[in-house]
Amino acid sequence: MHNYKELKVWQKAMDVVEETYKIQSNLPADEKFNFSSQITRCALSIPSNIAEGAGRTTPVEFKRFLDIANGSSFELETQLILIERLFEIETENLTSQVKEVQKMIYSLKQSIDRNVLAT
Repeated sequence: MHNYKELKVWQKAMDVVEETYKIQSNLPADEKFNFSSQITRCALSIPSNIAEGAGRTTPVEFKRFLDIANGSSFELETQLILIERLFEIETENLTSQVKEVQKMIYSLKQSIDRNVLAT
């Protein structure tokens, strides 16, 4: 079991959630429900699944939740691309943060694999 609050990937994912809420506040009123709901759910899922996985008892379970978090990050990235294309709202900074989280998740999974092999 890991202390998820100490995981840099969880901390960065929390930053992504905050930035996502800032982006959603700039959406047109008629899209508040569709895109706003979608992007906030995706963003919230990332740190939530990292935390849930960290609380699991086996490395395999932790990695499964990291995969779910990663899937949510790719979903969020896609939604941000659409927001930029459809509404001309700048999402490049947040998209870069999401990509960084994706890389961090990948690295954490690799680290878990190395630790399992070492034991």
